[in-house]
Amino acid sequence: MFDSLTDRLSEAFRKMRGQARLDEKNIQDGLREVRLALLEADVNFKVVKDFIDRVRDKAMGADVLKSLTPGQQLVKLVHDELVELLGGEQKGLDLRQKPVKIMLVGLQGSGKTTTVAKLANLLRSKYKLKPYLVPADVYRPAAIEQLHVLAKQLGVPAYPSTTDMNPADICADAIKKAAEAGCDAILFDTAGRLHLDEPLMEELSAIKARCAPQEILFVADAMTGQDAVTVAEAFNARLDITGVVLTKMDGDARGGAALSIKSVTGKSLKFVGMGEKLSDLEVFHPDRAASRILGMGDVMTLIEKAQGTMEQEEAEKLASKMQQAKFDLEDFLTQMRRMRKIGSLESILKMVPGMGGMVKKMGDMQVPEKEIDKAEAIISSMTKKERQEPALINTSRRARIAKGCGMTVGEVNALLKNFEQMNKMMQQMLGGGGKQPKMPRIPGMPAGYTPPGSKPQAARPGLSNAMGNPMAGMPGMPDMGDMGGAEAKKGLSKKTLAERKKKKMNKKQRKKR
Repeated sequence: MFDSLTDRLSEAFRKMRGQARLDEKNIQDGLREVRLALLEADVNFKVVKDFIDRVRDKAMGADVLKSLTPGQQLVKLVHDELVELLGGEQKGLDLRQKPVKIMLVGLQGSGKTTTVAKLANLLRSKYKLKPYLVPADVYRPAAIEQLHVLAKQLGVPAYPSTTDMNPADICADAIKKAAEAGCDAILFDTAGRLHLDEPLMEELSAIKARCAPQEILFVADAMTGQDAVTVAEAFNARLDITGVVLTKMDGDARGGAALSIKSVTGKSLKFVGMGEKLSDLEVFHPDRAASRILGMGDVMTLIEKAQGTMEQEEAEKLASKMQQAKFDLEDFLTQMRRMRKIGSLESILKMVPGMGGMVKKMGDMQVPEKEIDKAEAIISSMTKKERQEPALINTSRRARIAKGCGMTVGEVNALLKNFEQMNKMMQQMLGGGGKQPKMPRIPGMPAGYTPPGSKPQAARPGLSNAMGNPMAGMPGMPDMGDMGGAEAKKGLSKKTLAERKKKKMNKKQRKKR
């Protein structure tokens, strides 16, 4: 969602490279670009003005470290202020008193019902609570049925409300039913309208008075931009909300709502919806979001997602198998499926510091999801014995596997070859010693591919053989053993080398005569 803002800010800081120190002029130039980037991202203009003023004041009085360039210093100041703008410290839910009662409010179509189910899933998996869902939207067609379907998917109980019941009565009675079911987290899915009106606010106020929820979360569609902030302000004035949930953050919204909501309402953004699955609800961390906006990645979130798919004991067992070269195709298939649970390759790469820009430069080659699909199809066409012992796969078996998955024998051969090289490389990296094998081709990258704007690395004189020629086999990288020998190391041009080669040929021909 922040891609456009990230690009603009990166361009603004790039222009400051090469300058010796911060002064009034380059600070003004840099902050002008930052201001335009924030305004284009649909951030509230008053919020932008205050943000720029604070950064300018700090930049003018900052003691610039000698080891930092002006651009780096300004990035640090902008990062710190972005963290404050997004809410400072991460604000969690109030889970001290049981049962935890959470009321979700917002306009119609903002995603409240789905968010109720996502939040129930999060409370159960992360906080080990037993949720109870309460469908209190008696006006929207099929709203009650939708929440019951989601509750069934999660395997959690839901209150059996009907459209002829009073919403406040539903919520009050649901607290008793939840206690009988042994649930310690109650989530109220309230009604919404297409616009703010007095009957809606009266109904929500009545539910709040009778149920006394610890948390009142305002759910807003991130795609609505500043309208979401305006509506949040109105809900906060009547209900005193405790936090905000922004949905559809995985879309192409410009991010202005996320950056403005804390400053305008005084309430923190607590959760963000990042997809359509019930697991696609993330706790919002201001510092991590600021790092993503500035293209610094988000390693902590990546680690947490990875930990959520694998236990510590299982990870240690897998590392041991890799070190002993016992990592087989069965393990490879399992890890590919686990990676899918974390997210797409593009989203994973963007969380790695410095990789966001590289992903963009690679253009259409950036997400080789189809290559992973092919690899999964090929491995799935093998028997369990073949996956555990790839050495058993002979020519006839390869033909059978190719026919079973609809691929060619060549594609099966390529997968097996790349897997073998990858296995050796992992063993070398984890075990140490010996000659390092060639790097396998990256899935989705054609042989000889070089990302736009990059150049193949040239050979370096005196490169030790102990390095095992690590660049051999890399896309676009020639084997260092074929770089022209001693003459190439002397820096001779191609024309000179060609002339010498021609003279040698002529000399040989004269000797034969």
